[in-house]
Amino acid sequence: MYRLARPLLFTLSAEQAHDLTLDMLRRGAGKLLPGTVPDRPVSVMGLDFPNPVGLAAGLDKNGDCIDGLATLGFGFLEVGTVTPRPQPGNPKPRLFRLPEARAIINRMGFNNHGVDALVANVHASRYQGVLGINIGKNKDTPVENAVDDYLHCQEKVHALASYLVVNVSSPNTPGLRSLQHGDALDALLGTLREAQTRLDQQNGKRVPLVIKIAPDNDEQELGAMAEAFVRHGIDGVCVGNTSLERPGVERLQHGGEQGGLSGAPLKPIADRALATMRRALDGRLPIIGVGGIQSGADAVEKRRLGADLVQVYSGLIYQGPGLVRDIVKAW
Repeated sequence: MYRLARPLLFTLSAEQAHDLTLDMLRRGAGKLLPGTVPDRPVSVMGLDFPNPVGLAAGLDKNGDCIDGLATLGFGFLEVGTVTPRPQPGNPKPRLFRLPEARAIINRMGFNNHGVDALVANVHASRYQGVLGINIGKNKDTPVENAVDDYLHCQEKVHALASYLVVNVSSPNTPGLRSLQHGDALDALLGTLREAQTRLDQQNGKRVPLVIKIAPDNDEQELGAMAEAFVRHGIDGVCVGNTSLERPGVERLQHGGEQGGLSGAPLKPIADRALATMRRALDGRLPIIGVGGIQSGADAVEKRRLGADLVQVYSGLIYQGPGLVRDIVKAW
């Protein structure tokens, strides 16, 4: 079915196709897809997943398509990134397909309806599976006050989340990536871990805290981050986000657009960061591997390099939802 739909979707702009796909899923289109995804249960961070394949954040920023996405066979869903206040994101066009490279460049800029809207949508959904909620800061919040935005979102969503993801790695919010390093990272992690302990007790459940980092960090930076994560008792690491590098796409149409690169060309960059982080952690924390997965074999390679779970987004655009089943069968 997706093979028939993809050429039609690709006649639309990337963002129009994105919005139409979510609308179709909300209307039940996922139930028309053939086949089922087999069980491959795994336990990570104290959570039980029916299979290790998750939806990466960014597709359903507002959590208003959770039930539709749940029909596609994912072992877990991650919604967001959500910010305290609604914001429109960057001017359009801001999402670009590079079909020759099976790639996407985006500079969306955390466009979302705000954390209160996401909370209402999660309450309204019927989904009972593992749900990650990805949080960020508003663009106009100074970086030195970013912890306030993360803390606000953490307190709003904790009771609804299976796990919480702190996004400090988007390249499309000025200054955000500086929160990955040094004193800024320590201050952020310390505040959110203290709040986690309080909220876990208050809500009567343990909600693991995951940090999402950029794949563009070098070995020394990744090593320093790994030690900070362990020191603060973080529950997991997501490696990683989109990249500012442009391997092999510079001369393609839209290859020079500003924003983060995802899709097939991201895989070697993300894999390098994954392997480096795995060595630095030495098994002390689990890792969610993201970036460039277009097949079951790609996901198996992530597992070999150290991923305990994987997530997909751009691969769905090019391969369709059957990718989830392919990965689970290969795992």
